[in-house]
Amino acid sequence: MAPRILLARHGQTEWSLVGKHTGRTDVPLLEEGRRGAKLLGERLHRAPLDGLPGVEVRTSPLARARETCEIAGFKERASEWDTLLEWDYGAYEGMTPADIHAVRPGWLIWRDGVPGGETLAEVTARSDEVVAWARAADRDVLVFAHGHILRSIGARWLGLPLDFAARIRLNPTSLSVLGWAYGEPAIESWNDLGHLAG
Repeated sequence: MAPRILLARHGQTEWSLVGKHTGRTDVPLLEEGRRGAKLLGERLHRAPLDGLPGVEVRTSPLARARETCEIAGFKERASEWDTLLEWDYGAYEGMTPADIHAVRPGWLIWRDGVPGGETLAEVTARSDEVVAWARAADRDVLVFAHGHILRSIGARWLGLPLDFAARIRLNPTSLSVLGWAYGEPAIESWNDLGHLAG
């Protein structure tokens, strides 16, 4: 069976709650984020996933992703991977879209990028590295990371340009699965928040 990649976005933080671009700033989880990570872990450990035995697990080294991974019960199996870091937002770090639009009307990160941070090409290359690693595995893989890099991985898994990621929203503590349909890369599920219902 062709390998899939399971994408777990970190839990809620103070910055994600208000929509601030949180790239490399190490913002901790809120209590809501820790609760969501626990519920995500419970989901991943019950049928049909049953703890994903044998699955390779990697996490962004940033605290909000590492803590989500730990609370979800995968700390001992996870290795940190810088490739899963969030987009480096440069001058736009800590700003909301409204803040940015006030100085740059019509701005869209997926088209216009950010000043002083990572380029679209650099984010594409990192996403492609994750996709290549996942496809080379002989089993499913699970990653804990961040909204924009996970959306980028979703676009690149499908073989689409980075700007497709603008169309696939991703909430904190969501679970998504990228797999295959009729031999072609496909989204099996996206932005699934069912576990947050308890």
